[in-house]
Amino acid sequence: MSIEDRLQELGIVLPKANPPAAIYCPGIQVGKLVFTAGQTPKVDGKLQYTGKLGQDLTVEEGQMAARLCILSCLAILKDTAGSLDHVKRIVKLTGFVNATPSFTQHSQVIDGASKLLYDIFGSVGSHARSAVGCVSLPGNACCEIEMVAAVK
Repeated sequence: MSIEDRLQELGIVLPKANPPAAIYCPGIQVGKLVFTAGQTPKVDGKLQYTGKLGQDLTVEEGQMAARLCILSCLAILKDTAGSLDHVKRIVKLTGFVNATPSFTQHSQVIDGASKLLYDIFGSVGSHARSAVGCVSLPGNACCEIEMVAAVK
C-alpha cells in the first residue's frame, strides 16, 4: 500500500507546506537524508495552539499540537523528496515544548507526533527522539518539531 493510500485510509489530508517564517529553507536533502526546519502547530499559516504546557494547555492539547507539527514536517518531506513513498525510515525527531518549569510530561506531548508517524509508516516510522522543555517558542507556540528522514 502506498503512503498516499495509507493517509487516505486514516482520513489524513496533508496540508500545504508552511512558508518559512524567517530566512531559512523548509527542507534540505543531503545525500539520502532530508532535514526539515522546525514546525509549529499551524493550519493555513496560523498558530492553533499557543501558551505553556502545565499552565495554559493540557497534555492532550499538546499532543494535538504535536500532530499538527508533524503533518507540516511530512508536507515538507513530501515536497523535498518528491513523494512520501520514497521514505526509507523516519530517523529522528526533536520536539521542543513550551512549558512551565514544573512541567515534566514533555515526552507525552511529543508522543502525539510519534504515534502518528507509526500509524502512517508502521515500523519505518519508528524513530530516535528528543523531547525538551523551553522557556518560549516563536509566536508563543506550545511546541515545535523538526524531523530527519532517510529516503531511497
